[in-house]
Amino acid sequence: MAASDRSHEFVLTLACRDAKGIVHTVSGLLYQAGCNIIDSQQFGDVQGEDATGLFFMRVHFEAPEQLADGATLDRLFAHVRQQFGMRATFHALTHRPRVLLMVSQHGHCLNDLLFRWSSGQLAVDIPAVVSNHTTHQALVESHGLPFHHLPLAPGAGPEAKRAQEAAIEALIDAERIDLVVLARYMQILSPALCERLAGRAINIHHSFLPSFKGAKPYAQAHARGVKLIGATAHYVTPDLDEGPIIEQDVERVDHSLSADDLTAVGRDVECVVLARAVRWHVERRVLINGHKTVVFR
Repeated sequence: MAASDRSHEFVLTLACRDAKGIVHTVSGLLYQAGCNIIDSQQFGDVQGEDATGLFFMRVHFEAPEQLADGATLDRLFAHVRQQFGMRATFHALTHRPRVLLMVSQHGHCLNDLLFRWSSGQLAVDIPAVVSNHTTHQALVESHGLPFHHLPLAPGAGPEAKRAQEAAIEALIDAERIDLVVLARYMQILSPALCERLAGRAINIHHSFLPSFKGAKPYAQAHARGVKLIGATAHYVTPDLDEGPIIEQDVERVDHSLSADDLTAVGRDVECVVLARAVRWHVERRVLINGHKTVVFR
């Protein structure tokens, strides 16, 4: 559906303590306001020792002309928010999230996201691409996008790190970035930057059974004769590679594959997993639930 056809369509996402009557109240209020619910999904995290006791809901709906703006819908929901202690946000489907891509020297995820964006499969705007290397400058500029080279020398001290991240933050502010995607950006973000980007920065990480860290993980996996390789997309937090998981996938491999073959398979998985996570995030399908997520597919 073209963006012009969705001028009155919104997605409502909400979270609150689980209680009776939430679905009835929310859907009833939208109905009374003349809205047409297109899709609705909900989940209550109330079972098991690690349950958070929270209720989550995503509603895709079409609003009548007089309600077709976020501020009016916010006012409409003021009482319901107070009644249930609810975090509720309305997202206009005409808004294209502004995404900053960050990459180092492995460009497979960057190339995949750029293709999905340029072919219309990923409904976002990409105001800029940041890298600490110039390896993929030509690729980025071939798509007509600004490339920002913000180097950070190996072993750079804290002052250099702060200066480089200050430049990244300035770009995020100037371009009104909604989401940062670390498309194999091989630098650890500082705790301060992680906190600032909480819930709006996604990383892709190779994940194996068992897990291999450090340089050349696929070579390590090959040496151990692994039978499954995979990838994990997660939100960035100060705890390295331990943020809430959005998506994971694996591929079965065997003894006949070389280390280069494993690398190729692994990179394919990384591309697919990261693309799914980014798409679900910008479609407002992912809600953070403590150390985990609820993903309405």
